[in-house]
Amino acid sequence: MTDKKMNVESFNLDHTKVKAPYVRLADIKEGQNGDRIHKYDLRICQPNKAHMDMPALHSLEHLMAELSRNHTDKVVDISPMGCQTGFYIAMINHDDYDGVITIIEQTLNDVLEATEVPACNEMQCGWAASHSLEGAQELARNLLAKRSEWTEVFA
Repeated sequence: MTDKKMNVESFNLDHTKVKAPYVRLADIKEGQNGDRIHKYDLRICQPNKAHMDMPALHSLEHLMAELSRNHTDKVVDISPMGCQTGFYIAMINHDDYDGVITIIEQTLNDVLEATEVPACNEMQCGWAASHSLEGAQELARNLLAKRSEWTEVFA
C-alpha cells in the first residue's frame, strides 16, 4: 500500500485488516446549503477472500433500494461495490449510526419476506436476466445471522 493519500476513501482503507460483515461510516460530504451526505460501507463478504455472485448481488441491490425506502426517506442511493463484496449506502442528513443499522436490519428482514425482485424486467432494468431472489435472500439471511458483528470493522 502506498503512503500517498488517495482521493477515494476506500482506497485508503487497508482491506487486509477489516473483518466482514460490518457497517462502517466511510465518508461525510457537506453541500453548500448545509445538507450532509453520509456514506456507509455495508461489507458483506471478506475482501479478497469471497464475493457475491452477480445475480444475487443484483437482486439484493434492487430489493434494498426499493424496500429501504419503506423505513426512511433519507436514503439517497444504495450501490454495489465493483469488487462485489458489499454496498455503499448514501443517506442525506442522517448521522445516526445505530439508526442506519436498524434500517439495514429491517430492510434485510423485508428481503426475506419478498416474493419477487422489484423492477426485474427489461423496461426497468439494464440486465433483467441477471437476478436471483433466492440468492439475495440467502445473502440477507447470512448477513442477519451475523448481526451482532456489524459494528466490528477490524479483526
